[in-house]
Amino acid sequence: MQFRRVAVTGVGVVAHCGIGKDAFWKGLNSPVEDIERRVYDFDPAPYFENKKEARRADRFAQFAFAAAAEALEQAGEIDAAPTRRGVFLGTGIGGLITVEEQIITRYEKGDRRVSPFLVPMMMANAAAGGLSMRYGWQGPAENTVTACAAGTHSIGNGARWIAADRCDAVLAGGSEAAFTATALAGFRNMTALSPDNRSMPFDAKRNGFVMAEGAAVLVLEEWDRAVARGATILAEVMGAASTADAHHITAPSPGGAGAVNCMELSLQDAGLNAEDIVHINAHGTSTPLNDAAEAEAINKVFGSKPIVTSTKGVTGHALGAAGAIEAAAIVLSMQHEQIPPTAGHESLDPDMPEIDIVTGAPRDWTPGPSMSNSFGFGGHNGTLIIGPAS
Repeated sequence: MQFRRVAVTGVGVVAHCGIGKDAFWKGLNSPVEDIERRVYDFDPAPYFENKKEARRADRFAQFAFAAAAEALEQAGEIDAAPTRRGVFLGTGIGGLITVEEQIITRYEKGDRRVSPFLVPMMMANAAAGGLSMRYGWQGPAENTVTACAAGTHSIGNGARWIAADRCDAVLAGGSEAAFTATALAGFRNMTALSPDNRSMPFDAKRNGFVMAEGAAVLVLEEWDRAVARGATILAEVMGAASTADAHHITAPSPGGAGAVNCMELSLQDAGLNAEDIVHINAHGTSTPLNDAAEAEAINKVFGSKPIVTSTKGVTGHALGAAGAIEAAAIVLSMQHEQIPPTAGHESLDPDMPEIDIVTGAPRDWTPGPSMSNSFGFGGHNGTLIIGPAS
């Protein structure tokens, strides 16, 4: 089967370090405070018809609307038929803020005070469905819930719709807003969170991830159609893969076996060899087991050749949105011809294989095929390969 090329023509980002792709890029290259990675000063109103509509969307859906609006504005006028336009949005948890608020409301005030919008606000597909209605995109509108791999899987799945001639354009990405007291307590009690809010990917002193919220959406289009309409092509989704560790609900498989398999399959999907990959935006969560397994997996597949960074040192870990935010970071790295440093990293764990980590300051580079890794609870692995526009 002849697969079609997939162009990236728009990028939108909502993150702790910046709302909008320009502020986000600046934030990736700025000093970091050891604080919660919440998205402060976010106003959802401009992205909805009115304030009432905005209030009827959970925060994770509000983020998705904002990121999609920015991405579509950059992409320009898309000429595909409505039934050939799809939406694929991932989330790890969905409308958890709404769930927790409404449980408290029921407990304190009774059944009749529970919002009739509870279910449509809490459901994980709310962002995907909402965007399809907002823009009249009548093709498939689906949702991936694969923990921290959800954003990566959604972009990979959306790209396949285009490659396989199901869609001509797709809004693809991920969104998450899970800062609730219960969620934080759960992560804290399983000792997954950094006790001092320090994200230190691959560092010898790393002590857990720093939870974040946010969203990123890419506009994907069939390459020739994008060229024909005069769109500015930012990058190309060259390949993707998804595997399962089938090992443990939270811990990675020994030696990063699932990650190795996923990266190798993504290379096959892209028609590339290991030596073709120039840069890896690592999952790099700053947890002891995950970073060690990923470093070992990268070394097994590539040796120490690719340039590695983990933008989670700045952004924190946005769970189901993380992979989409990191895919956006790769596209922006190609536009700016710089790779952001791994904030918080001071010295490589001596028990890890050697990998070429960007530290201290951005590194200039000639953009080439780049890989983005996401590994989630449940053993879900996702890898994207993104190439420069050429």
